[in-house]
Amino acid sequence: MVTCVEGHISAATDYCDVCGTPMSARPVSTPVAEPTAVVPAPTAAKECPACGAPVVGRFCEDCGHDSALPAPPSGPSASTVQWTAVIDADRAYYDRVQAREGPDADTVAFPSYFPQRRITLQGEEFLIGKHSRSQGVTPVIDLSVPPADAGVSRVHAVVRIVGDGLELTDVGSTNGTSLNASDDLLPPNVATPLRSGDRVHVGAWTTITFVLS
Repeated sequence: MVTCVEGHISAATDYCDVCGTPMSARPVSTPVAEPTAVVPAPTAAKECPACGAPVVGRFCEDCGHDSALPAPPSGPSASTVQWTAVIDADRAYYDRVQAREGPDADTVAFPSYFPQRRITLQGEEFLIGKHSRSQGVTPVIDLSVPPADAGVSRVHAVVRIVGDGLELTDVGSTNGTSLNASDDLLPPNVATPLRSGDRVHVGAWTTITFVLS
């Protein structure tokens, strides 16, 4: 007794008694398909939460928003406008402080170099001051970045978004806060409305201009 290539038991040795397959036939091998290489799909672009531009990596190429940071607020309660704080060393303001012999005027020098800084305001309330780990002070508008203005208090003033506008409140700073080249200091703990383009003067030479961006 022999077994044909199909697996049948046959008494005949030339052809299978069951299926008739020649006993000399060899099983036909079935070609095995080569595995197909898996090509990763390209990373889909997502929308920048700050400006809406398409973003593939971490940083938006249009506005520079870091996707690792919290997204700007959205929804019915969020402001419909975007504010930017522009920080400058203001020589004209410094000269006025010197002329009126403001606090520490004779000991604070005007910086020889101060690159303009721009801070996009995200949220509803922003502290102006100087960072202090020991005191737990983490201002959004941090004026401790060198060269730091010695006349700015750790907790100097607070800016709040109210509707489509801003309000500024000096929270009892040592040297006070003024607006738009005025020498009159704002009363502490009293909210003052701000418009786009208003200049806030703090310390001995720092001016912060708030603009719609």
